[in-house]
Amino acid sequence: MDQRTVLAGARVVLPSGVVEGGRVTVEGRRIVATEAPDAGASAGSPGTGTASGADGGDARTVDLTGHWVVPGFIDIHVHGGGGASFSAGTAEEALTVVRTHRAHGTTTMLASTVTGDLDDLARQAAALAELVEQGDLAGIHFEGPFISPHRCGAHQPELLRDPDPADVRKLTDAARGAARMMTLAPELPGGLDSVRLLAEQGVIAAVGHTDAAYEATLDAVEAGATVATHLFNAMPSLLHRAPGPVAALLEDPRVTVELINDGTHLHPSVLQLAFHRAGADRVAFITDAMGAAGMADGMYPLGPMRVEVKEGVARISDGPTAGSIAGSTLTLDRAFRRAVTIDGLSVEQAVRALSGTPARLLGIADRTGSLEPGKDADLVVLDTEYRVAGVMRHGEWLVETAPAGSTA
Repeated sequence: MDQRTVLAGARVVLPSGVVEGGRVTVEGRRIVATEAPDAGASAGSPGTGTASGADGGDARTVDLTGHWVVPGFIDIHVHGGGGASFSAGTAEEALTVVRTHRAHGTTTMLASTVTGDLDDLARQAAALAELVEQGDLAGIHFEGPFISPHRCGAHQPELLRDPDPADVRKLTDAARGAARMMTLAPELPGGLDSVRLLAEQGVIAAVGHTDAAYEATLDAVEAGATVATHLFNAMPSLLHRAPGPVAALLEDPRVTVELINDGTHLHPSVLQLAFHRAGADRVAFITDAMGAAGMADGMYPLGPMRVEVKEGVARISDGPTAGSIAGSTLTLDRAFRRAVTIDGLSVEQAVRALSGTPARLLGIADRTGSLEPGKDADLVVLDTEYRVAGVMRHGEWLVETAPAGSTA
């Protein structure tokens, strides 16, 4: 029988709220219990020890007094990290990205691609699908090539194409059931038919990199689109006589909106406007990270392009889109910390936007996204400044909490 691990004494964020001095019990890969503190429990220095388990066996107890325990973060839009990129189409680079973001608390992620030649994207999808089948990734997100040349951002303009349903199907077929989301511009020829096709296949249709008007965006939602790809970025601005896609996507309760909370992509007041209009149950904080996430400033590839990172901000270095912001260098622990310390969100709201809402969107809320008995033991330990002190995935410590003075 797997030994039990009891995480005790922390502020535990449960679906019902924050439990002071709570306990989370893990056995194998699952959470088996979450509890309020025992009446006779005494606080002490963070450390480890053993205690008698409910079944009479020993349980390893980790004293996390002064810490937070929150669900593992879920990133539905990430391109790279640790100097590597999912677009490289190799398991080695993909696993480098995965390890980098796991160290920052992301226990579940989609692999996002970048616009490229259709055959190249199909090859990337086939390689990434193997990692989905192995459980390293939760699925594949195709961002491009079916996006607007007027809102291409960091995507190479000459590689863009209209969303012909036959081409859309080619990519989803190449993913062998691992395609979970595709971003497209619904106003382009074939856009609405492609949205309908994706909905029929059980693939999330996301509106993004679009020049769509308000009415065209509503049509896309009616056709089955349910996500706004990095809301506000790579789409028309919200204007009082031309509300565009922003208003349409914010107002519809069927749509989950992605927000990049790095302080560069969105002004804090705009993020707060979107968050409070949509609510924590419709916001998914994402990184949109490229290969420089977790790395120093310098030059990095992004698909077929070159990106220069200065002071943590990534921009295309040359070509027709030179100067465009090229994703981010964000990790979700930083997004969490910023949400709570700068944006004025509660810890519970941040947890929903980083864990609960994306889990529901991906259809995996029965397995992860919250700390509840029976779910995977995917969790993050944060210190008093909301910095990562430990990361557990499927009951295994990836970043092990090792407070000063702990004992085996």
